[in-house]
Amino acid sequence: MYASVRDDLRTTLDEIRAAGLYKPERVIGTPQSASVSVASGEVLNFCANNYLGLADHPEVVTAAKEALDRWGYGMASVRFICGTQDVHKELEARLSAFLGQEDTILYSSCFDANGGVFETLLGPEDAVISDALNHASIIDGIRLSKARRHRYANRDLADLEQQLKETQDARRRLIVTDGVFSMDGYVAPLAEICDLADRYDAMVMVDDSHAVGFVGSGGRGTPELHGVMDRVDIITGTLGKALGGASGGYVAARAEIVELLRQRSRPYLFSNSLAPVIAAASLKVLDLLESAGDLRERLNANTALFRTKMTEAGFEILPGDHAIAPVMIGDAAEAGRMAELLLERGVYVIGFSYPVVPMGQARIRVQLSAAHSTEDVERAVAAFIDAREALKG
Repeated sequence: MYASVRDDLRTTLDEIRAAGLYKPERVIGTPQSASVSVASGEVLNFCANNYLGLADHPEVVTAAKEALDRWGYGMASVRFICGTQDVHKELEARLSAFLGQEDTILYSSCFDANGGVFETLLGPEDAVISDALNHASIIDGIRLSKARRHRYANRDLADLEQQLKETQDARRRLIVTDGVFSMDGYVAPLAEICDLADRYDAMVMVDDSHAVGFVGSGGRGTPELHGVMDRVDIITGTLGKALGGASGGYVAARAEIVELLRQRSRPYLFSNSLAPVIAAASLKVLDLLESAGDLRERLNANTALFRTKMTEAGFEILPGDHAIAPVMIGDAAEAGRMAELLLERGVYVIGFSYPVVPMGQARIRVQLSAAHSTEDVERAVAAFIDAREALKG
């Protein structure tokens, strides 16, 4: 049986390669940092979600080592059996306080967090209204629920209001949006979304994975940026980006929502607990965030410098001021070749194409970090210019 299946799979893989959509995995031989070692040598890393440069921060690494001695390596259990330690409860309390929510529940990833919310809270008599560019984990989580599914065009408030009008017969309505859209760097208009939610009696959920830690005056994400921390009902996020870069996710929300998730959320009930070493290191990250104003300022300066220099050089950068700076290429194969040329010039980036982004909108998503120096950013711009000339030749 498998022989025929294998031939079909090989054909599919060949088609992916021919379309320029194949995604190779490069092996890094060093810790995650502004510079990393790959097969071709040391390169500048402009494709990680290491926004604040904390993935290899010495205090975070030390906290992780100490946690291994104190708490052990893993829990070998789920939370409600014997998988809860003091360090898990402390991290949940700290995240709640940091994000301005009543309670928090930890997951093994934000993908799992988004996968566990919708089917727990919503049934056939309810409606979920989702931004068209929301993360795949939100889309999959919605599919798991029996709620009526509605979609509005990206950041289109008129379309959102129309969906709210059409779902007024629903028992519960939940508006869900990314805080920052990961392929574009666009920020959701949360204040206006909350206004519509108030007007039409809906709840608001935000996946703030690409914002918590560095967006907002205190790094508390897009609800802080827009002044709506007390108006967002559910915040999901990750520990795997700005908050240390390891793994793990969370839902921070109203107390009753979190309590129900502890009782019925399947990814929480049937997955091993977050490793205690990650929980402990994440607590150290939250300590560092209290005095991370300089890191956020450096990240903002690097972002502004890159966006300005690349625009002056004639590249098309999607507008905004987020550390995600998409360099638009268009053709998938060309984006992949550009990424290869950049790697040859000592800059590690990735070309993104369909199905991650719409067909014909391939891009190189550059991600700035506080760990980059001004010289790093200028070198990256120079490499883009040189690679563009090589691509033409």
